[in-house]
Amino acid sequence: MPTSADLLSDLQPALVWRHFAHFCRIPRQSKQEAALRGHLLQWAEARGLAGQVDAAGNLIIRKPASPGAESAPGVVLQAHLDMVCQQNAGTGHDFSRDPIRPVLREGWLIAEDTTLGADNGIGAALILAALEDSELTHGPLEALFTVDEEAGMGGAQGLAPGLLKGSLMLNLDTEEWGEFYLGCAGGMDVNVDRPGRAAGMPAGWEAWRITLDGLRGGHSGVDIHEERGNAIKLLVRVLRGLQDSLPLRLASLEGGSARNALPREARAVVALPAGSGERLSALLATWETKLKRELLGVDEGLRLAAGPGEASGLLEAGEQAVWLGSLHAAPHGVRRRSLSVPGVVETSNNLGMVALGPDGGHCNFMVRSLIDSGSQALADEIVSLFSLSGTAALKSGHYPGWAPNPASPLLALCQRVFQREFGGASKVQVIHAGLECGIIGSRYPGMDIVSFGPTIRGAHAPGERVEVASVGKAWHLLRAILAEAASPGH
Repeated sequence: MPTSADLLSDLQPALVWRHFAHFCRIPRQSKQEAALRGHLLQWAEARGLAGQVDAAGNLIIRKPASPGAESAPGVVLQAHLDMVCQQNAGTGHDFSRDPIRPVLREGWLIAEDTTLGADNGIGAALILAALEDSELTHGPLEALFTVDEEAGMGGAQGLAPGLLKGSLMLNLDTEEWGEFYLGCAGGMDVNVDRPGRAAGMPAGWEAWRITLDGLRGGHSGVDIHEERGNAIKLLVRVLRGLQDSLPLRLASLEGGSARNALPREARAVVALPAGSGERLSALLATWETKLKRELLGVDEGLRLAAGPGEASGLLEAGEQAVWLGSLHAAPHGVRRRSLSVPGVVETSNNLGMVALGPDGGHCNFMVRSLIDSGSQALADEIVSLFSLSGTAALKSGHYPGWAPNPASPLLALCQRVFQREFGGASKVQVIHAGLECGIIGSRYPGMDIVSFGPTIRGAHAPGERVEVASVGKAWHLLRAILAEAASPGH
């Protein structure tokens, strides 16, 4: 079977794609970036570049300025090493050891059954290409490769003040070519935990496994406004509806696998009196038709199915009522759209993961907002909801938003270079997704930050893809911006 290196060897720019091939080959789940970081550190040292790993596990590689550009302002190039690990059911991919296997299709590089990791592997590959390119004109460069971005921004949170010397920063973690990002949402997590009281299986009952899948999923910030289905919320709704017609008892409920990905699949094991299978199948068929109609044009691929299951115990009836009632009432999706930045979501929430069993359960909510008080208020609502049943819900991992600075000199430089190199105007955007820029900016007040990147679609979901031509354009733009920043009196 051809490897990713074989597939990417003919793509241009070769420097960038060669590095991305390594990102496809080396596993890099959040909190498990050590192998990739070690590879990059060895790569840097072999080229005489100074490398450093900080206390949080971030990697910093420094490259001296081009001759004559020593007095130019230092530029920090920033991306994160980890990726969201999502796969379609039955794929059997092991993200801890198996390489990503992309394919080329109509100008896009795509991973068909898993995430590709273009978020943010392409950005990191662009940075490595800049470090390697001997013909590039630039001032002092610092490459900052952060860890644990997708699971809580732990690397950026642990970045120490004073470590970086550059006054300008280019973040390469956005997903729409031709746009410069100047602000993003902040947010936090709400983690809910509740111990359980198990009950036994009634005599003469049998277990059934109910599966809801076929949804698109996606990025819980970038795609939240599209009203795609949330498998957890939908399956909870189905279970509550089934209770009206069947004496259903819940043994387990699982859904989602990443806090910042819209849940595509959810599964429940339930107990029913023997002989209820035909009635269950008929009810699920009715629910599938109803939900597909509601999600028409957005997520009509939804599927509901039931088959024989196994259950050694059940949630006690009161616990079942608490969990299904609370998850049904819990918020998900867009809470408020911005009035000051038209077309942008201001505050949202993703119910991203749930795991319930007879002995208790856990679920996670990821709250985002352009306004810190907005995320605090929505998180407090979730905490209050669960407190009504005496359930512990704790806020954690708060990270600040990145406040836009329309007067940014770096933005003006980037726009000028884009106009000159591509003959058209660029766009300036504020993104609802979380970037590390706000955290890094809080550690380094006064640092001028702009973000850009190639076109990526479907980040955080299987089928993630990157437009090959836009990667070449992003590389051309990065080289031109660095040369402009290094020129006297730019």
